[in-house]
Amino acid sequence: MIRLAAFIAAAAAFFVSQNAHAEQVSEPPSEPLVMGRVFTIDSKILGGERRIVVRTPFYYDKEPERRFTTVYVVDGGPEQDFPHLAGIAQSRDVNWTFDPFILVGVETVNRRAEITPPASDVDLYREELGAEPGGSAEFRRFIAEEVKPFIESNFRTSGRDAIIGESLGGLFIVETLFKAPDLFDDYIAVSPSMWWENMEYGRNAGKYLKALPEGERRLYLTIGNEGLRHKEGLDLLVAALKKSTPKGLKWLYVPQDQTETHATIYHGAALDAFRAFYGAPTKTGRPGPLLSGVALGEMTERQKAEREAPCERSTAQLSTPKEQDRNAEKEPYACLLLELGPRPAAGNFER
Repeated sequence: MIRLAAFIAAAAAFFVSQNAHAEQVSEPPSEPLVMGRVFTIDSKILGGERRIVVRTPFYYDKEPERRFTTVYVVDGGPEQDFPHLAGIAQSRDVNWTFDPFILVGVETVNRRAEITPPASDVDLYREELGAEPGGSAEFRRFIAEEVKPFIESNFRTSGRDAIIGESLGGLFIVETLFKAPDLFDDYIAVSPSMWWENMEYGRNAGKYLKALPEGERRLYLTIGNEGLRHKEGLDLLVAALKKSTPKGLKWLYVPQDQTETHATIYHGAALDAFRAFYGAPTKTGRPGPLLSGVALGEMTERQKAEREAPCERSTAQLSTPKEQDRNAEKEPYACLLLELGPRPAAGNFER
């Protein structure tokens, strides 16, 4: 017993010593990494303070005359989907594969209530979701009447707006296209919860599409390995789009059910959607001797002209990374728009 007591005392002294040492350790000076800025809106529509998060492009302050597309994120709070989408937006500054845009995260407080359409059996949905559904119309009005005016009066927006969301957020995107088609130009729905109300927006997609007013709009649809009514509802929407696409609507369907799950699809799908809608052309370069193993020869007149010519999407040549690599030496300064990421399974939108 004496030895046991001595051991316990020694162990206690050791842990006290370690804790005291830990308390003495302090972090070196540092600076925060800023991904965006949080603004608070006193919402009369939703009845309280609401947060939005904004990231401007890297060169925003250095190009004071330039205006930018705005991408709004449903479930876009600082602890929601804003940070990982802000990372994608930042990646553009190093890979140059899509045009820069202003990213606006719109935070939800109770997403299962706030961004869902009405339901016929409220008690059943309340039991399943733990919230009373049906707040999507008010949340949409909040974006239209309070969030967008705030952004447009404080940031250099171009007038082209997009909205993106996943799961119930994706359902909100589809419903918004059908119920408020003039609110945005581009709609990005990632694994939308098309099972809602016995696949309402799939079963009746033809009716909703027929009612869409003429106008230029774009729709990006994708899905992970969803089963049952989740996929069946989206299949019905895609079938309706194939049968009768409204005039002016460009759309593409990029299923990723063989490679992604509901939990993993969002990040990669968002990158693919941004590249599809806002893809930027790039110029190849001549491989140097360290890479090619041979000395650089003298440039031809054509190569000199291509090097000096502007590279714009309207004049870019559609290509793939494999073709770009194969033609690197033959056409080193070609202006290319690369087809990156997964291939669409359906749609009338050409990247």
